[in-house]
Amino acid sequence: MLAGGIGNICHKHIKKEKIPIGTKIIVIGGSSMNIGVGGGTASSSISSELNKDLDFKSVQRENAEMERRCQEVINKCWQLNENNPILFIHDVGAGGLSNAIFELVNESGYGGYFELRKIPNDEPQMTPLELWCNESQERYILAIKQKQLTLFESICLRERTPFSIIGKIIKQPNFILNDSYFKNKPINLPVKTFLNNTPKTLKNVKTFNKNLQKLNKTIINLEDAIKRILRFPAVAEKTFLITIGDRSITGMVSRDQMVGPWQIPISNCAVTTTSFNDYYGESISIGEKAPISLINFSSSANMAVGEALTNLSCSYVKDLKHIKLSANWMVATNHKGEDAGLYEAVKSITTLCSKLNLAIIVGKDSLSMKTCWKKNNKKNIMTSPLSVVISAFGRVEDVRLTVTPELTKNYNNILLLIDLGKNNNALGGTALAQVYRQLGDRSADIRDVNLLINFFKVIQKLIFKQKILAYHDRSDGGLFVTLIEMAFAGHCGVNININSLNDDILSVLFNEELGVVIQIRNEDKKYVEKCIFNAGLSNYTHYLGTATYNDEIIINKNNKIIYKNSRTILRKWWGETTWQIQRIRDNCICADQEYKSKQDKHDPGLNVHLLFNIEENIAAPFILSKIRPKVAILREQGINSHTEMAAAFYNAGFDAVDVHMTDLLNDNILLDDFKVLVACGGFSYGDTLGAGNGWAKTILLNNKVRDKFSSYFNKSDTLSLGVCNGCQMMSNLRELIPGTNYWPYFTRNKSERFEARFSLVEIQKSPSIFLKDMEGSRIPIVVSHAEGRVDIHSIEQLQQLEFHNLVTMRFVNNYGKITEQYPANPNGSVNGITSVTSIDGRSTIMMPHPERVFRTINNSWHPKNWGEHSP
Repeated sequence: MLAGGIGNICHKHIKKEKIPIGTKIIVIGGSSMNIGVGGGTASSSISSELNKDLDFKSVQRENAEMERRCQEVINKCWQLNENNPILFIHDVGAGGLSNAIFELVNESGYGGYFELRKIPNDEPQMTPLELWCNESQERYILAIKQKQLTLFESICLRERTPFSIIGKIIKQPNFILNDSYFKNKPINLPVKTFLNNTPKTLKNVKTFNKNLQKLNKTIINLEDAIKRILRFPAVAEKTFLITIGDRSITGMVSRDQMVGPWQIPISNCAVTTTSFNDYYGESISIGEKAPISLINFSSSANMAVGEALTNLSCSYVKDLKHIKLSANWMVATNHKGEDAGLYEAVKSITTLCSKLNLAIIVGKDSLSMKTCWKKNNKKNIMTSPLSVVISAFGRVEDVRLTVTPELTKNYNNILLLIDLGKNNNALGGTALAQVYRQLGDRSADIRDVNLLINFFKVIQKLIFKQKILAYHDRSDGGLFVTLIEMAFAGHCGVNININSLNDDILSVLFNEELGVVIQIRNEDKKYVEKCIFNAGLSNYTHYLGTATYNDEIIINKNNKIIYKNSRTILRKWWGETTWQIQRIRDNCICADQEYKSKQDKHDPGLNVHLLFNIEENIAAPFILSKIRPKVAILREQGINSHTEMAAAFYNAGFDAVDVHMTDLLNDNILLDDFKVLVACGGFSYGDTLGAGNGWAKTILLNNKVRDKFSSYFNKSDTLSLGVCNGCQMMSNLRELIPGTNYWPYFTRNKSERFEARFSLVEIQKSPSIFLKDMEGSRIPIVVSHAEGRVDIHSIEQLQQLEFHNLVTMRFVNNYGKITEQYPANPNGSVNGITSVTSIDGRSTIMMPHPERVFRTINNSWHPKNWGEHSP
């Protein structure tokens, strides 16, 4: 679980404004439903004893499409700058409106009057208590300036975001809730009543003495341990989980999970940019060590902080003071020893953060991590170990300086281990212990806070000086896993010597103490040594060896090879768990194809072949003449890629204008004012009617709007582009767009999953004006869709599509061959087709997202010689 996210906010919006008497209070978002009322009650009770209705009410459901609409309203308000109509905003979470509204009223210093029946409600049978306290999601409470109420309402109507005025601020210091249905007032109390009588809970907790046993290493064989650990879920490849989530949305993602030309999911942290035109950004990392809380509660909490920091260190945040932490606590409260353990962990992490001068600025807790059930009249209990998940957030000075685990293949490199565990090498709670069904009696911990501080400083200095080629922290699986993951990313071998480490090979290779492996150039060795010495790290820094051009993973000790295997075999073992999960969950044929592709040791990885000048700015003469053609950035409710699309077109010399379908339906904006129209990606109408289909129907079934689009498409001097959801939508408008009779529809991916990939495409020879003079070029591009497979209804349609050269873009594999094989072709489209154009080339539709990778730094991998712009 993540404890929170990160965003940017203008300084003027940090503090909530004073709320005057008479201010209207508004709720926006989804209607109330009878969910979340049971809270955590259900999760810790015996299942067979539960009332089924309560169980159902306790489960909250999300509505991402509604959240998107709420967010658009909020964005439009703050973007008005001084005219922002919002005085106060509060999300509706735990406790529902009962909590959110009271916090707003309390902040005002006055009282509040509210009408219960003004609250939007999808379940009229709800009691007043349920209506007031339910925890339906995607709702916000806002105090709106009186003079700008009309403006706010117009924004909500444009974004189709439900809203309701449910009350107002009053001078009388009472909190009043009126119910017009029952003609009574369920709440009518002074505001101070809620503040002065908060009940306090006193807990009498006892420490549970654990009977811990030393790790039995006599049953552990090195080769067998490696096979087990590489298949262990905490260590094994996570592609099955990563590729089903959108990792490129916003077009400001600089570092996602996938690393290098072979897209290995081992990134230490996430990095985003603050805007579309600079290199400042944010870095996000996670730390968690839940298993070792079974040995030592405080060590588990400390290590979560330590791991978050060693993960974040590969980005240039410059100083520890630029980092903030978020903590997520999960524990089975009232279970023996767990409450005392929670106290111990909180106390320990507080002391640690004080020494590091770090603040935990926000957090979340789940105190019901226990489930009970009865079977054959026997009570069964399953509890989770105390889990502290730390999210670390840092301000990045230059996102281009972020270092990944990808090893550089040359003979002029050195691998170093910086051991922050100070040679303690504890194996308790490690992956090694777990795969042999053991726990151990001694766990990793932060051994020296000052050493960690000095380590952070020296790594930041070396990153700034660009002295580190590759960086990967030691975590689940220990040093061995760190090294082979780096080799996977670099598609190379490593020759390692562990002479300088102690003689206990298992503890050296598999301990999970804090530490990192870095790769440096041989010519930088003296400079790096000096920096490490000045930081007091020399005694804990070990030379390990080098990355090699071959496929071999070799580990030596005292002039003897103690382990040798091919990277390809280890890669196969590491990928087996994700493959098996994919086979069960997805199309097993696709899962098999991907697993097979990972075993190709000759795979050249992602590569680029450009037949045009990437540095040429063809828009420069027009920008100098101050001619900026207006482009309509078209969106519908649920669309989420319009901002990056606008940025891309603006960057290319256009004047981007936000056009919502509501604007066209209400004649607020005319299509005749534009020469270029772009339909953007996202999830219009939540893809409920099929991807893009609901959006298309709002055009096709409304004669007025239909005529507007038909007139636009039939003009000889207009261009139109559809990307992802916009592509799916425009494919349904074929009857309105000249020369598109052979266009396909787009259906569910062959894998039966949402696919987020960084794929290779080849630009085809076609009449497309957008892709003119690019044919033959091979370019990596981001893909993010669930319904991207072209649906060809006949052989004749495919033949005509090919005959007229209407295919503009095809998926190719890393060898440059057009492919239908997964995952090089992530949706399984015939002949690799992923983009088509009209016969005259004025209308082009494509599934990949060029707008998300128009800057080089937004590409998951790119050649080092690219400048600001990608192809």
